[in-house]
Amino acid sequence: MTDKVIVYTTCGNITEAESIARNLIDNRLAACVNVVPGLLSYYRWQGKVENDTELLLMIKTAGSLIDEVRNALETLHSYDLPEMIVLPIIGGSPNYLEWLEQEVQPESPAETAPEAG
Repeated sequence: MTDKVIVYTTCGNITEAESIARNLIDNRLAACVNVVPGLLSYYRWQGKVENDTELLLMIKTAGSLIDEVRNALETLHSYDLPEMIVLPIIGGSPNYLEWLEQEVQPESPAETAPEAG
């Protein structure tokens, strides 16, 4: 078992999906975000059955960052009630999981220092 998770959410358009993905990556809240177009969603909302075309975001992150990812989604998302489903990653390629771990770590001061010149 690992401490890594995949967070699922959906968006209504590519601009919002890309914005959320970039924000999560830029802030090291995710190592990778897959944006999958062409999702057809059926759901009940405010007493009516609705359907929409959406994009699925598969956010790979650490379990310790779930609250921060949730806060980011609630801030960045246009939906009144953004979907957020968290599934554990129980195993996988050790090299991939190590890469995921490194990508969600805060940057060291040396990584953020401007280059001399």
